[in-house]
Amino acid sequence: MESSYFRKGFGLKTAIEPLLAADYASRVVDAVRARGYVLQAPPLSFRLAREFGFCYGVDRAVEYAYETRTKFPDRRLFLVGEIIHNPHVNARLEEMGVTFLRHGADEVFDFSGLSPDDVVLLPAFGITVTDFQRLRGIGCVVVDTTCGSVLNVWKRVESYARDGFTAIIHGKYWHEETRATASQVTKYPNGKFLVLLNMDEARMVIDFMERGGDPAPLVGRLGNSSSPDFDFVRDLERIGFANQTTMLAGESLAIAEEFRQAMLRRHGAEAAAAHVRTFDTICSATQERQDAVVKLLEDPPDLMLVIGGYNSSNTTHLAALSAGRGVRTYHIEDAGGIDPEAGTIRHQPVRQKRDVVDGPGWLGDARVIGITAGASTPNNKIGEAIARVCATASIDLEAALLR
Repeated sequence: MESSYFRKGFGLKTAIEPLLAADYASRVVDAVRARGYVLQAPPLSFRLAREFGFCYGVDRAVEYAYETRTKFPDRRLFLVGEIIHNPHVNARLEEMGVTFLRHGADEVFDFSGLSPDDVVLLPAFGITVTDFQRLRGIGCVVVDTTCGSVLNVWKRVESYARDGFTAIIHGKYWHEETRATASQVTKYPNGKFLVLLNMDEARMVIDFMERGGDPAPLVGRLGNSSSPDFDFVRDLERIGFANQTTMLAGESLAIAEEFRQAMLRRHGAEAAAAHVRTFDTICSATQERQDAVVKLLEDPPDLMLVIGGYNSSNTTHLAALSAGRGVRTYHIEDAGGIDPEAGTIRHQPVRQKRDVVDGPGWLGDARVIGITAGASTPNNKIGEAIARVCATASIDLEAALLR
């Protein structure tokens, strides 16, 4: 009987490598890396963070999508949501004949048009337990590109639910990954979760745990980010921690520590272990990219370019790290955000959900340009961004590459 679930690839990497190189490689980035992550293009100097762009999980997801198209050339191929949060990569998949399945107004994916003959890709973020069961019920071929780091978090959350602990998840409750992670508690009848966006929300919950009072304000703020019928008295007696893998790792650890200290105060050192579990599921790729930005900013550039999708959590956190250290920061979704002819840059200010266009002169007197990119940004878009900055400043990039 033919398998209908695949997770380990089809052995077609050699066949797809030329396509991947043509779509995503960059000789500019290769040249910058070969020069010690610095490119001199007088009067500008570009400094590239030493960890940037595609991580292992994204590489795997994109490769697997290309392999799937090659493996099933004549079948209808669908993708649940987006493979990763990068508009260029997703547009390329559409060009390859991949149909994107979207949420309806009720936040439920429409699988009504699928049949057992269809092939469905699961994104790097994963999907909810319910959505997975729905797909398996249809009987279509499922190709699972869920990142291994995400799967590690799922295992931890599932273990909490199995053992009667509420999963406290540091993440964005509306994000695909966090929704999928939280759903893991549904594998057990009394599984509970609570998603916290930041330290402010964490401290609200801790204050209630320690002081009591009316839970209505918590229900009003966190009702949409907790499991159904969540009880802020009953369900915070035993808690365990997890995080959306693309959040700021330092904040995730700090939130977990605040709760651990609260449990120590409440139950004492000997009993606290029975009430709180910490976690070791920080994504190494996310951490490495954040650490690389911090290292680059030890000698601050005049401005920082952060390249990646506006809906990419790890990219927005890289931008926040840079701006938080006082460096003029531009988060651009794609290299196309830089328009050399008009002399403008279209970007998203940190912690804002809106496009802003800065007019001619946005480079100002900047001479050192720092660059990083989210884990879902391909190298060619980084290289194009460097080229567009050079064009804006009337610099001959080709001459700089020959030096």
